[in-house]
Amino acid sequence: MKYLSTYEQMRRAAFWGCALAILILSLMPPVPKMPTTGWDKSNHMLAFAVLMLLGRCAYPGRMAFLACGLLAYGALIELLQSLTPARFAEWGDLLADALGLIAGWALGQMMAWLIARRLASRSSDE
Repeated sequence: MKYLSTYEQMRRAAFWGCALAILILSLMPPVPKMPTTGWDKSNHMLAFAVLMLLGRCAYPGRMAFLACGLLAYGALIELLQSLTPARFAEWGDLLADALGLIAGWALGQMMAWLIARRLASRSSDE
């Protein structure tokens, strides 16, 4: 088994902590003081964009597995919501999850490109 550095452990803990928080918020009965963007679908998009960004950091080089796993996670949340009395499942929520994954992937790509560009300009200045 590969030893993980403290930094790698922290990245994975952030990813899994966020995934757990999303699950809890998704299954608890809605309350007025619940964190929200103001629109249910944008809540889904934001949550899954953040999960994708954290997942890219926690598991670099495993994008296809990460995207499929997170989409399955979104489907699991919808299934679990259908079993609760205060929530219900919607295909639109799963679509919003998928769009959030795409947005998170694209933002991560852009950030990686900007960082690589910045590092390249620093090394050429020396």
